[in-house]
Amino acid sequence: MVARGGKPIVKRFLAETPGSPDLRERWRAGSLAGVWLRPNDWYHPAVDALVEAVEAHRTPVAAAQRLGAARGSAGVGMGESLDDLSCLYRALERPVDVDAMRALAIGWAEGHESVPDHAVVRDPGTGLPTAEYLGERLREAYGQAERDGTSATETFCLVVLDVALDDLDAWRRMARSATVGRTLGQVFGDGYPMAVLADGIYVVLCPRGQGTPQLAGTLRRVVEKNAEILGLAGAMRRPTRVWVEQLPAAHTDAVELLGQLGR
Repeated sequence: MVARGGKPIVKRFLAETPGSPDLRERWRAGSLAGVWLRPNDWYHPAVDALVEAVEAHRTPVAAAQRLGAARGSAGVGMGESLDDLSCLYRALERPVDVDAMRALAIGWAEGHESVPDHAVVRDPGTGLPTAEYLGERLREAYGQAERDGTSATETFCLVVLDVALDDLDAWRRMARSATVGRTLGQVFGDGYPMAVLADGIYVVLCPRGQGTPQLAGTLRRVVEKNAEILGLAGAMRRPTRVWVEQLPAAHTDAVELLGQLGR
């Protein structure tokens, strides 16, 4: 993965790599427009190997598995990785190769398992990443803002959800965690980095805009509605606390903020 440098550097680097620049750029443009979260971590040398294989009508399995391993070890989600591969076949105007998809998934699992537990950790109750993962996503957001000549404070914010209650039994706590995890996916969908900070406290990294407070209000209503439907209203703080938190000026301060919010 390209881990540093601005967009001009990425474009120049891509132009110097083998394979078809036209197909690679169409693939990249389609992925960035619809499914990929961070432009500067899209490229990997396996991208060129995969482009060469599909253009030559050779089996793409080895290259797809290699790319999947790179995605998994870099912390990219499997859904995002598979959606990205589908963008390649969309650019080719061909049906998606099932063998390539399977190989990418196998490679992703291998790459994901190779990462130390402290680097990429998912909460078993919600299925959401933990604060360590979000801290890395924040690092990317701050770096991207700097390269774009703006600041993360101006372009991003955190939506914080607090449903924490004391003295819940293990079953109700697990049921609440699973419900909130699904609800966050329901409200925000793909493309919003999110994490569980502590039992009952969750956070989502969002673009900062006029619609963000309304989105936070929608989250509160859906959380409370789902809790009532599932009989878990008594397992959540009432009223549910949802607010928009401004990011500080520096990434290190943002990571410290995550720790404070989780207390």
